[in-house]
Amino acid sequence: MTSQDRSTPPQQQCAERSYRSPSALAGGVLLLLLGGWLGGDALIQGVTQTKLMAVFALLLGVPLVIAYTLRPLVRAGEDRLTVRNPFRTITLPWSAVETLRAAFSTEAVTAAGTYQLWAIPVSLRQRKKASRQARRGAASGPRFGPQVDPGPAPRAMADQALEELRELKERAADRESAQGEPVVRWAYAIVAPIVAGAVGLAVMVAL
Repeated sequence: MTSQDRSTPPQQQCAERSYRSPSALAGGVLLLLLGGWLGGDALIQGVTQTKLMAVFALLLGVPLVIAYTLRPLVRAGEDRLTVRNPFRTITLPWSAVETLRAAFSTEAVTAAGTYQLWAIPVSLRQRKKASRQARRGAASGPRFGPQVDPGPAPRAMADQALEELRELKERAADRESAQGEPVVRWAYAIVAPIVAGAVGLAVMVAL
């Protein structure tokens, strides 16, 4: 090993992180099972018009359920943040992200616009619960004698996720591979059947 090898520390690689909403995933699976049961029953036992209505309703409903429950995903890597929302996929190089914030929803703010992070919902209930736990932890400490470190304060899921994303953004601030502009792509595989189902249902109702 040369002196140059000894003096150059190895580049630390950070693992890619993914964020999804467990409650949305569970709700989406239940809705799909319910829709499949109702739609399947109509397709098997219904008359021709009922079967056509069921087909168009499934074309409309199934992609909508998938779009809002199973599809949302946030994937954070060393160089970019990928946001998969119901109808669009947004790729954001870290250099393009000006700030990450959470008020009533989590958002990535860029010069080109603001993008919601559907996969990281803000729960006011979680925030209130975390705040109550933090207050109880502070109140339970000894009034006299040495203070014991209570450890990190509890955080709501959205706030914890954004803290991790901000750390990744700070690490990539000067990395050349993290430069670039936002790229937005529409999810036509989701949009097309929704439009077809909506048009079909409208025609059936008009007839």
